[in-house]
Amino acid sequence: MVEKDSRRLIPGTDTLLSHPRIQQAAQRLSPHVVKGLIRSAQQRARRGELAPEEVQSEVLAQLGSLRASSLQPVINATGVIVHTNLGRAPLSHSAREAVAEAAGYVDVEMDLSTGRRSRRGAEARRALIEACPHAEDALVVNNGAAALALATAALAGTGEVVISRGELVEIGAGFRLPDLLAATGARLREVGATNRTHLADYSAVAGEAAAVLKVHPSNYLIRGFTSSVPVADLAALCREHGLPLIVDVGSGLLVPDPLLPDEPDLSGALADGADLVIASGDKLLGGPQAGLLLGSASMIAALEKHPLARAMRVDKLTLAALEATLRGGQTPVQAALHADPEALRSRSADLATKVGGQVVAHEGRVGGGGGAEVPLPGWAVQLPDSAAAALRAADPAILTRTTGSVCLVDLRCVPQEQDDVVAETIRSVLASLPAEEGGRP
Repeated sequence: MVEKDSRRLIPGTDTLLSHPRIQQAAQRLSPHVVKGLIRSAQQRARRGELAPEEVQSEVLAQLGSLRASSLQPVINATGVIVHTNLGRAPLSHSAREAVAEAAGYVDVEMDLSTGRRSRRGAEARRALIEACPHAEDALVVNNGAAALALATAALAGTGEVVISRGELVEIGAGFRLPDLLAATGARLREVGATNRTHLADYSAVAGEAAAVLKVHPSNYLIRGFTSSVPVADLAALCREHGLPLIVDVGSGLLVPDPLLPDEPDLSGALADGADLVIASGDKLLGGPQAGLLLGSASMIAALEKHPLARAMRVDKLTLAALEATLRGGQTPVQAALHADPEALRSRSADLATKVGGQVVAHEGRVGGGGGAEVPLPGWAVQLPDSAAAALRAADPAILTRTTGSVCLVDLRCVPQEQDDVVAETIRSVLASLPAEEGGRP
């Protein structure tokens, strides 16, 4: 008697697609994704990794766990507020609501009273000007680098852009500001030295320049025998020579913050005479990824007319989130930056009691190229170093600070309403660790 090939018992694609539970689960996903999961399960069965009768349950399990987006929400317990690897600024409640509403049809570029086309993102621009009254107009592009590239291309063209050698910054992933500026076609004119640049250095080349650029080196500090030229002094020089002064303040701080005394702000740079200021929207401002440009009406008009402006424009979701960030309540970034150390200590003590950890002093950081080396006094719960990887793999994933010998859970960036979830996840993780790795016996 010939033994029947078990592969013939593997359910076919049409049979699986017609199953009511698979049809119900598949409503969240596109047909090609569902068919891909089915084919994968069938192939595993053909290789003998699954029994034929297990194919259907495997498909259902995969459908139940698969999300349309692979981006996974995480809990930031690192103490770093603007964490680039975690998407920088978490949006405020108002901004999240605005994004959800803007996901459908919205009047992003239409005047509903006349039915005619209107200026794109007019209300987001108005919100920026309200927040920075020294600005006559504003423009929003897709990120800070785009803002700088557009400003350089539109205002300097192929002419010389004067910049201090101490401001030729490199940020993450090897991105260098000189390379970006050169890519626009402009020519860099470096002045001064790495640690010291004087007004006379700018004055010596102003007659040959097309624009002057001042960049805040927000992700590092130069200490000791140093000097740089204030915006107000550069503005006077640029007015004398008819040059545009572009100031990149970097982190998006709207007004001065006592916690960050050395961090430049948009309002201050404009008040000091900058023709155009540039900042990121997803750092200290606490909004979506965007490049913000504020300044004189003539400067903004020149930027809008440049061909690159179209390539760099933002979508309706960014405009909605930015406006709501500016006009809504306190952002998570502001809340974390100004978190009360004693409140953090109390929350940490409560968490330590629940999970069996130890409360230790821990300094948070601004992150994202803002407030370089400014300590934010706080507290953390110390756990075994082996808990860090397990917490990253947990659901929800919790990102912690690791020192090589311990794992630190800092609640600065964790909404208080998630404290119980954090405690429950940590208890579960510690219970699963071997005793020699710090797990519970």
